[in-house]
Amino acid sequence: MSTLQQLPPRRIVERLRDVSATRPLWALMLGAGVQSTTLALLAAQGEIERPDVMLMADTQWEPQAVYDNVEWVEHELAHPMGIPLIRVTAGDIRADALRTDGGHYATLPLHVRTHAGGQAILKRQCTGDYKVRPLMAMLRALLGAPIDADGNVGRVPKGRRAVQLVGFSRDEQRRVLEDTPAYTEHRHPLIDLGLTRQGCQAILERHGRANTTRSACVGCPFSGNARWRSLRDHHPKEWAEAIHFDERIRHGHPAAPTKLRGTAYLHRSRVPLAEAPIEKVTAAEWHQRQAELDLTIDGSPVNLADWEEDPPGCSPFGCRRTEIPTRAAVEAGA
Repeated sequence: MSTLQQLPPRRIVERLRDVSATRPLWALMLGAGVQSTTLALLAAQGEIERPDVMLMADTQWEPQAVYDNVEWVEHELAHPMGIPLIRVTAGDIRADALRTDGGHYATLPLHVRTHAGGQAILKRQCTGDYKVRPLMAMLRALLGAPIDADGNVGRVPKGRRAVQLVGFSRDEQRRVLEDTPAYTEHRHPLIDLGLTRQGCQAILERHGRANTTRSACVGCPFSGNARWRSLRDHHPKEWAEAIHFDERIRHGHPAAPTKLRGTAYLHRSRVPLAEAPIEKVTAAEWHQRQAELDLTIDGSPVNLADWEEDPPGCSPFGCRRTEIPTRAAVEAGA
């Protein structure tokens, strides 16, 4: 079972349960970044299947720009279509990661410099705990699964199912995961339409949403240099939050049952974020590193410079490691 902290109004739950009793429930999974916002816009224009509901997982540490975009999607797209936008949360990921009382926390993929001088990355549990589980619990609830007094959601009644509209674009096709619960299936309209992330950005720009940002926690260790610079140069409050978090996470998660045998950092360079080399590296330096690693996928070279500048996000519906060879994962911050 998974637990829901809060349910939407009863009338919305009952209406969506009634829908799922007669046909599949269509749910648009809204991260509120470039691709999922494009999905919502295409749905509003009738270019793709109209969803019955939009679901957004809130880690409670998203950038303000993401929260602003959620408001825009809700009021300008969802409401005019008569579609509820439901936010789910498993708690405050930042507070949980720093808690010292031994309570629940989820491991972030922190970059570690081991005491022996090696490099490692902590196991990523945050996406599962703060995105996947609350989203799937809500989806099961909307499909008619029983909910007890503590918010625990049980099994989906036999015969009910959902179709999840997931915002992977054509250039992210390798990230698609086909393994889904029996009560749901994934559809990828952007891939079906042949749209890349760049194509999505062009659509958003035509509709006055050129500043739509990537959806990721403020202190996400998967952030590339472009995002870190954006926080530093344009969002000083969030940059300060990330630096403060980075300083407090140096010995790993305080509530971890075993002591970290190394030092942890948010930036892949494994130095304090305030000192990290987030400016663009010279072309000569990149050429040297590219030649040393000789990275390829399907015979095509992997541009490590592009990866570090703007790596793929941590979608709850796909894998990051398929974007780059496993042997280069630690080097590239995957």
